[in-house]
Amino acid sequence: MTENTSPGSGAALAVDATEEPMLRVEDLHHSYGTGTATVHALRGASFTVRRGELVALKGRSGSGKTTLLHMIGGLDVPCGGRVVLGGADLSALSESELLELRRDRIGFVFQSFGLIPILTAAENVGVPLRLRRAEPRERDERVALLLALVGLTGHEAQRPAELSGGQQQRVAIARALANRPALLLADEPTGQLDAATGLAVMELLRAVVRGEGVTALVATHDPQLLGLADRVLELSDGVVVER
Repeated sequence: MTENTSPGSGAALAVDATEEPMLRVEDLHHSYGTGTATVHALRGASFTVRRGELVALKGRSGSGKTTLLHMIGGLDVPCGGRVVLGGADLSALSESELLELRRDRIGFVFQSFGLIPILTAAENVGVPLRLRRAEPRERDERVALLLALVGLTGHEAQRPAELSGGQQQRVAIARALANRPALLLADEPTGQLDAATGLAVMELLRAVVRGEGVTALVATHDPQLLGLADRVLELSDGVVVER
């Protein structure tokens, strides 16, 4: 048994070095365009993420962080290499199996929040549960629990326009956790927030990783937020190195 005691990790994270990682990215390649206009976003990126870790992914703007997250989340297909999530090789899954995996095993949090404007906070959080056709009582209990988890009890009936940016991102995090995903992917989740609110949201992400038993990969370029992660990976020239 080994123990991660990174200064920014809060409570120490105990991990079993022999345990199968939650996520394995192996020799991932991806390019856009053709000829002289070809952009090589990924050039053999490889890394693993252990179960229960909060890992930060850093890199300059345009370094391919979003591309990498899309590959891991099954939103796009790499030109080469593979992604293995919880033992499942994404390249071997059918489109329907990928859809099921994205719905039930992966939670997504984006910089732009992505909330449905006409729905209340509670209704936004409940959308994934409705897609899974959860029983109304189960859905309502889960929504109430998640809104409490992210500190939004009392805001259930408010719509996105009635919430601050930080509150909207909290709703988005609660929605991403609705179906109890194994992996949470967050792409610059604090990019539209001021420094203090962004720090609070990152601290919340760390708390929900611990509380919900989720594994998380968070893309960010904010040095203040990197210190809250268990590990920091850097994407540079299409490959991933640990810092």
